[in-house]
Amino acid sequence: MSDSIPTSFKFPLPVIGFAAWSGAGKTTLLANLLPLLQDRGINIAMIKHAHHNFDIDQPGKDSHTLRKAGADQMLIASRRRWALMTELEDETEPRLQNLLARIDIDKADIVLVEGFKQEQFPKIEVYRSGLNKPLLYPQDPNIIALVSDLRLNITLPCLDIDNPAKVAEFILRYCLEASTKLRNK
Repeated sequence: MSDSIPTSFKFPLPVIGFAAWSGAGKTTLLANLLPLLQDRGINIAMIKHAHHNFDIDQPGKDSHTLRKAGADQMLIASRRRWALMTELEDETEPRLQNLLARIDIDKADIVLVEGFKQEQFPKIEVYRSGLNKPLLYPQDPNIIALVSDLRLNITLPCLDIDNPAKVAEFILRYCLEASTKLRNK
């Protein structure tokens, strides 16, 4: 399995993306996977791509007021969490490799990525037949498995979208091949 990792992609932790057309159920699948992986002692970092403007702080909150007033970077912190928002001037999409540089690798065993389907890194395709969209596989050679509501006759592992435990097992097996850190869990 690890032979399918693009040679140009380098990161000290296993990185697996979830790519699909909008509405396929990436977020729902990930919300079901995260606790299953966490129950196995895996510390997970997440990166999510958004196709639109978004705010993590709400209007009326101090961080929102200060960011809107002109702070190019707004870091908000408490004893429970911190978040850094950086305003970007250019209109280009951020690169996954640049975002990965922001991950604290000492606090994570794996990075799961939602979106970034055009980037070259290992991905699991989430496919729903009802969307009437084409498969991303085999046009994307970085897809390592397919999660679907159909049983498809393909050469990749094809996992049931309604069985997140099997998807979690696949991820763990994949990561065990890619990382000695996970072998010690």
